[in-house]
Amino acid sequence: MFDNNRLERRIDQLERKLDMIIKHLGLPNHDPATPYDEIDELIRQGKKIHAIKLYRTLTGRGLREAKDAIEERERHLR
Repeated sequence: MFDNNRLERRIDQLERKLDMIIKHLGLPNHDPATPYDEIDELIRQGKKIHAIKLYRTLTGRGLREAKDAIEERERHLR
């Protein structure tokens, strides 16, 4: 039987590992297809939850990944 939750957890683990590798190599960590201008504007307005929701909608990522990505983006905007 196919376990969606297990598959999603495994994908999340792999994405986190890839993010660590990208960070270690100093590569930009973003999807060029994602409209970061709108996300950045939400962050600047203090609408972090809205930014997370938009990121999730655009990327299909989970809540934890989206939150981490937005917090990373927030640090770069300072």
